[in-house]
Amino acid sequence: MTAIPRSALILGLAGLIPFLWGAANVVYPPSREWVGPWLTPMFRETYVILTYGVVILSFMSGVLWGFATKAEGRVAAVGYGLSVIPALWAFFMVNGAPGAAAVNLFAGFAGLLMLDYFFSVQGLTPAWWMRLRVLLTVVVLACVAVPILMG
Repeated sequence: MTAIPRSALILGLAGLIPFLWGAANVVYPPSREWVGPWLTPMFRETYVILTYGVVILSFMSGVLWGFATKAEGRVAAVGYGLSVIPALWAFFMVNGAPGAAAVNLFAGFAGLLMLDYFFSVQGLTPAWWMRLRVLLTVVVLACVAVPILMG
């Protein structure tokens, strides 16, 4: 087993902050005011979860595309096709009413983990990839579940 590189782990965990912040705002509304009035509503509660979630799904499409470049033939073609799904899912499905958008975002991150697994099984990811992705995805799904369950 290869350890998750320290920098990847730290950056991955830091990337959870907007999700955790949004979930905290939903669970404990007074937390919205901890940063004062300069933080707009888009960066609070469910909206920060949705906005940042769209950004991360799009980012992960790029990561998967990069993995696809390591493949050849049919596996590469399938990999390129699969790699665009998270960004397209975010664009088309994470919109409208916040509750429905959160359900779709949840589904998008669950699906992303399946795509991560596909690329891992193909040998296109680092050996530590799935350990990092499972850890991050569990936290993201828990945070996205908060507005779904409390909304």
